[in-house]
Amino acid sequence: MIFRQLFDAESATYTYLVADEHSRDACLIDPVLEKGPLYAQLLKELNLNLVVALDTHVHADHVTALGGLKEMYQCETRVGTENEVACASGPLHDGDKIIVGSLVLDVLYTPGHTSDSFCFLLQYQGQGYLFTGDTLLIRGTGRTDFQNGNPAQLYDSLHSKVLTLAGNTWVYPGHDYKGWTRSTVAEEIAHNPRLNLGSKEAFIDHMNNLNLPNPKLMDIAVPANLACGKSTP
Repeated sequence: MIFRQLFDAESATYTYLVADEHSRDACLIDPVLEKGPLYAQLLKELNLNLVVALDTHVHADHVTALGGLKEMYQCETRVGTENEVACASGPLHDGDKIIVGSLVLDVLYTPGHTSDSFCFLLQYQGQGYLFTGDTLLIRGTGRTDFQNGNPAQLYDSLHSKVLTLAGNTWVYPGHDYKGWTRSTVAEEIAHNPRLNLGSKEAFIDHMNNLNLPNPKLMDIAVPANLACGKSTP
């Protein structure tokens, strides 16, 4: 397997490149529009064929590169729930399998941060790699106060889908603001303060009282991402 973790400093977004070293088929997860030339360079240098690009959800803090990648590579693009992002190749569903050569990404529907949040689980040589988007961050979680976010749903997604995975599963988040690069499920269970509030009710109360400012690009990013990264008039 070929694996790279890429970073956009402007939005503190992680993008992940996963590829089959034999077939050379590749996948990009949460690509950022402005980093398109970097992805093109890396794909060319590593002699990879981009077959699919995925977003974990419709982002509010950066503009996706899905549309541009689809035009350049004729790759499949998947994001969101049914009929939400019409310009993508298709939506995502719980239980879907994304095939990248001999690699398989299992799709987990994990609403709560937004109503269209998904995680992707890759099992490779006995090791789990979980790409969590904003559902689970390192020592935190995504917020739940816009895009149909729901703290009760997020709690259920975490405790029924994410935290039930093997403790040694690597956690690769969609963002980090402190310099962390990865964690594990067991590490987050032990040390993530939002997972240790004592009850579902306490979690809901905590999330409902964060009082965070809106992402500065929200009014631009959400409409653009519903158009696969294309600006809207």
